[in-house]
Amino acid sequence: MARRIVISGASGLIGSALASSLRADGIEVTSLVRRPPRSEDEAQWEPGESALDPEVLAGADAVVALGGASVGRLPWTRGYRQELIDSRLGATRTLTTALRALRSDAPALISASAVGYYGSAPGEVLTEDSAAGQTFLADLTVRWEAEARQAEDHTRVALLRTAPVIHRRGVLKPLIQLTRFGVSGPLGRGTQIWPWISLDDEVRAIRHILDKKIAGPVNLTGPTPASANDIGRALAARMHRPFWVPAPAWALRFALGDAADSLLLPDADVRPLVLERSGFRFTHTTATEAVAAAL
Repeated sequence: MARRIVISGASGLIGSALASSLRADGIEVTSLVRRPPRSEDEAQWEPGESALDPEVLAGADAVVALGGASVGRLPWTRGYRQELIDSRLGATRTLTTALRALRSDAPALISASAVGYYGSAPGEVLTEDSAAGQTFLADLTVRWEAEARQAEDHTRVALLRTAPVIHRRGVLKPLIQLTRFGVSGPLGRGTQIWPWISLDDEVRAIRHILDKKIAGPVNLTGPTPASANDIGRALAARMHRPFWVPAPAWALRFALGDAADSLLLPDADVRPLVLERSGFRFTHTTATEAVAAAL
């Protein structure tokens, strides 16, 4: 069992759940925070702005790098697109620089990534070996992973290609609002495959990667494909609301710009091949189960 894990982004949805899970099993967690520390299990850093003292990471079993500006904040103005880039690349570069300074004593790096890496690939089954897509988010994710791989000469690096998390504070947040007011329905065609994962399985998968010492890209996505309509209808059914008001693709692009092609309209049947081959078993095997658990 790991003795100490360092987490950046520990206040976010995934980071807070992961930290709680680790601490519940007696594992020491050090949270990297951007404000003055309030307890002994916090360490201050200024990602992308100043160097991180390598001693903060020394002796840890792994660094789990989460966080980054939310892709769910819309619209993606020119300034916010740059924030999406800087918050990921700058923070990752700060961590890899500190890890490389530790050389052979560097802890493993478990770095956040996203299934947005694959863009849209209708009709294809996408595994960790599949090529990157062509969207803004795909290009950003490729660059993000390249920054994390700068530590590979000194330590194990795993890349968490995470799907949208089915949770009230995750991908369901805007959908719940639409559904509550009875205006939910197909987004674009609605038949496009949406990768998804429950928060419980996201945390369990990260811990599995830590325990099994897995390296390279890992798709953190549920094992059963689901369309945008499947997820929308499951949510509407649980909330006892209709699912009938369509949002055409042209309208989504008009309202959201290219964010629509990165977030809502891609068709990406992403499979968790590495997780399944390494013996991981999902708690929630369908999106319907994940929606029920989230609500």
